[in-house]
Amino acid sequence: MADLTTSIGRLQLKNPVMTASGTFGYGDEFADFIDISKIGAIIVKGTTLHHREGNSYPRMAETPSGMLNAVGLQNKGVDYFIKNIYPQTSKIDTAILVNVSGSTIEDYVATVEKLVDLEHIPAIELNISCPNVKQGGMAFGTCAASAEEVISAVRKVYPKHLMVKLSPNVTDIAEIARAAETAGADSVSLINTLLGMAINANTRKPILSTVTGGLSGPCVKPIALRMVWQVAKAVKIPVVGLGGIMNATDAIEFFLAGATAVQIGTANFIDPTITVKIVNGINDYLDNNGYKSITDIIGKLEIHE
Repeated sequence: MADLTTSIGRLQLKNPVMTASGTFGYGDEFADFIDISKIGAIIVKGTTLHHREGNSYPRMAETPSGMLNAVGLQNKGVDYFIKNIYPQTSKIDTAILVNVSGSTIEDYVATVEKLVDLEHIPAIELNISCPNVKQGGMAFGTCAASAEEVISAVRKVYPKHLMVKLSPNVTDIAEIARAAETAGADSVSLINTLLGMAINANTRKPILSTVTGGLSGPCVKPIALRMVWQVAKAVKIPVVGLGGIMNATDAIEFFLAGATAVQIGTANFIDPTITVKIVNGINDYLDNNGYKSITDIIGKLEIHE
C-alpha cells in the first residue's frame, strides 16, 4: 500500500480524494453505497447565511459528455446546518468542509463567523465562482480586485484553513489565483463549472429556467487540467483540482499537472461508489509504478522543450 496521506497546507487528509460541493449532499446520503470514512474529505453542499429556495425548475439538463445545472445554491441556511446537519456530519470519520457562498461580502463574513467554532469543521471552501446565481457568487470570482476583497474580509475572521474555489469563466485564471494567495487563501480549488446553455429546438426555448447554467462532467476536463497546470505554476499555495474527473486515471493526470488533491463531482451522480474506486485506483497506480507516496507524482508532468 502506498502512502496516500495528504497535506493541503495545514489541512491533513487520509487521502487526496475529496467530494465536490453540491454533488455529495452532506455525506450521509451515500452511506448505503460506500464506507464514507474512506474518502479523504467531504465538502458539503453550498451554504449561505439565509435560506435559499434556489432557481425555478427546470434547472438541470444533460449535455453531450456532461450536464448543466442551475440549482442556484438551494439550502436552508447556515443556522439550520449548525443545528440540524452538523451533529450528524461531525460523527463522520473524515474531514468535513463547508462550502460557503454569499451575495455580499457581509453575507460571507457573517456565515463564516457562525462556522468558525465548529470543532469538526477544519476548513471552509469559499465559493466566489458559482455561475448559476443571479447575484454574488461568480461576480466576486471574475475580477482580481473583488476576489481579493472578499477573501481578505473572510481571512480576518477565519483562522482555520481557507480554501478558495475559482471560476474558469475568466481571461486569466492565474491572476485570480495570485489575488487569492495575496488575500490570505491557504489553498485554491479549481475549476468550478463553466457557463453554458442548452436550447430545445422544437420549442425554440432554453431548457433551463435561468437560460444559462454551470457545465460539468468529462467535457470540461481538458480545460480544468490546463487551468490547474497554469495555477500550480503561478502560486505557492496548494492547488486542489476538479472538473470532469471520472476515474483514477483522470485524477492522476491532475496530480501530474500540479494538484495536491482532487474533488469528484458529476461522477457521483453516475456511480455513487466512484470516490472509493478512485482512491483504490490511485493506490494501484502508485504501487504498479513503484511510487511510495502520492507526493511522488504531484507536479511531475514531463514537458519536452
